[in-house]
Amino acid sequence: MRNIRRLNNPNDDNKVIDACSIFGAMDTAGRRFSGEGVIRATANMRDRGNGLGGGYAVYGLYPEYADQYAFHVMYLSPQGRRDTEAFIKENFSLVAEEEVPTQAVPQIQDPPMVRRYFLDINQDQLGEQAEDDYIVDRVMTINTKLGDSFVFSSGKDMAVFKGVGYPKDIADYFCLEQYKGYLWTAHGRFPTNSPGWWGGAHPFSILDWTVIHNGEISSYGINRRYLEQFGYHCTMQTDTEVVAYA
Repeated sequence: MRNIRRLNNPNDDNKVIDACSIFGAMDTAGRRFSGEGVIRATANMRDRGNGLGGGYAVYGLYPEYADQYAFHVMYLSPQGRRDTEAFIKENFSLVAEEEVPTQAVPQIQDPPMVRRYFLDINQDQLGEQAEDDYIVDRVMTINTKLGDSFVFSSGKDMAVFKGVGYPKDIADYFCLEQYKGYLWTAHGRFPTNSPGWWGGAHPFSILDWTVIHNGEISSYGINRRYLEQFGYHCTMQTDTEVVAYA
């Protein structure tokens, strides 16, 4: 069991270290740039987190698949992958798929498998439903009805990379220095009332929307129940998810 008190206050002094780090950068002309500066900025705010969650959202990183929906999916078991891939093939036209490239980082322990899928919607299955609603319905089905699988990124020409670790460690693990985008956001997590796990790290995303935030949403429970009336189910065990879906 990790010593949470030690993580929260590694210096064992009176300093209170508990305010998530957040950072963002955008080229207003839409030019794509390396995230090196963003990664360095989050590393400079290391004391704003405790290593229980870090992540990045990147817009414009998949120009070769700009018209496809890019699903990033984390799997906790081989069966979860089999079930989810069968569901994807039944509901979408699969343009490309691969494991998200990673590299060994000593600080990253027991990561789930993360794969990405570039998808088109089959128009004959869409019917009268709007494309965005179709995507949301399928994401919610995977996250609530198919075990050990979580879609944590589902927009076009954008993606989320996140996990348990400091932001710099997550960036190294997912080889983010190899990507370029016109908009980057980053988050270093300091969990307050929810667990530190891979799905609970920020950013939270649905379609092209991503959210990072610093603080606690005290009305999480009622917001969660309200969103469920409209088909949005919160499965990541943290208050920020309700903001992304709202």
